[in-house]
Amino acid sequence: MKQFILEFWWFGLKQAYACLFGGLLLATIVATYLLWPENAALARYDFLFIAAIAIQAGLIAFKLEQPEELKVIFIFHLVGTLMEIFKTHVGSWSYPEENLIRIAGVPLFSGFMYSAVGSYIARAWRIFDFRFVQYPRKEWTLLLCILIYINFFSHHYIWDLRYGLFAMTLWLYGGTRIFYRPYGVYRWMPLLLGFVLVSFFIWIAENLGTFAAAWVYPNQREGWRIVSFSKMGSWFLLMIISFVLVTLVKPVLVYRADLDGRASK
Repeated sequence: MKQFILEFWWFGLKQAYACLFGGLLLATIVATYLLWPENAALARYDFLFIAAIAIQAGLIAFKLEQPEELKVIFIFHLVGTLMEIFKTHVGSWSYPEENLIRIAGVPLFSGFMYSAVGSYIARAWRIFDFRFVQYPRKEWTLLLCILIYINFFSHHYIWDLRYGLFAMTLWLYGGTRIFYRPYGVYRWMPLLLGFVLVSFFIWIAENLGTFAAAWVYPNQREGWRIVSFSKMGSWFLLMIISFVLVTLVKPVLVYRADLDGRASK
């Protein structure tokens, strides 16, 4: 029991540290929604963009962010902004407030919300010292990543292939186990379970973000309502993209699993 409590305590601390960028950004979004002056000279969305950069600069200055994690954040910002431009154009969601720092109608702070996911995975990878058993070949995971990203765009014009992508994900990652070290020894879980759990917490964060009017879905224009739980599927697929992109800058250490649960090379 003492070992369990110790490991659970360190697991929580490390998770909080991994969520640092996303947590600070989400807290800023909610705080500005509650406290932002109605007639402020600076638009709230512009302040969020400046705040996101300041948070990132602070993490770098205090050496809480590593160079490879910064690369991940830049990649995610680019990938996320391109998706935001398209999705707002087709009406999937919108940004109800006016601001100056935007491109094609999309406030640039929005890209940092995608960066927060990449930042979390990259930092968790480092502090939990990830190891994998039966990890799929990287070229197959890259193909899956590309197909998922294309489907986010193409399903507006042709068939939605997400169920086929779910099946491909199960085929590739169904036997993969992720080993992580909360404190002292390694523990493990199915990697797919990890994807689902993180997707669930992103869905919770999405509800907070839409409540704070960072963006709104069409059914929320007349008043906030909880985001459909079906969005979990989209976040799950986004998790796959996020995870695969992180593997471009992080080494994927593939191990065999011993009977006592340890990961051995």
